[in-house]
Amino acid sequence: MLKKMLIATMAVAFVGMQAGLVLANGTPDTGPGCGLGKLAWQNNPNPKTKGVQVMMATTNATGYNTFAISSGTSGCTDDGRWWAAGEKTTMFAELNSDALAQEMAQGRGEHLASLATLLGLPQDQHAAFCVMAQERYTALTNAGELSSVAMVKALNDAISANPVLAKVSLNK
Repeated sequence: MLKKMLIATMAVAFVGMQAGLVLANGTPDTGPGCGLGKLAWQNNPNPKTKGVQVMMATTNATGYNTFAISSGTSGCTDDGRWWAAGEKTTMFAELNSDALAQEMAQGRGEHLASLATLLGLPQDQHAAFCVMAQERYTALTNAGELSSVAMVKALNDAISANPVLAKVSLNK
């Protein structure tokens, strides 16, 4: 029974990979970005063919690819970070959007101070950032744009335009 379940699971996984390749038809990618599958099949004369890409993906599905990504081996790059600074800031803003909106409206608060730190501002500039954030909040709400992505972009733009904050920001 266990053997039949394993074979059925493998068949479903293989069909799923095939469906993914069909949906990705026409993309310029030459296969799964990195990992054992990419290395094993990289010298194939036709790397853009579906068959070779299926073999790359199937080889990567052995589980080794997760190790390669996290360790920076097998052609996977590793810059030592789990998230880029902008992604981390946007994720923080998304997870704390209600508190940030309230604190931006007030021009002060712990979440807003944390956001300032994520945006690369030193502690001694948090007060100036909070004032600026309060001004940006009014502009954002008047424009009807309260998404976390729009908020982070507006604040980054405001930091860049502010002569004092632009000089001290660590995210230049």
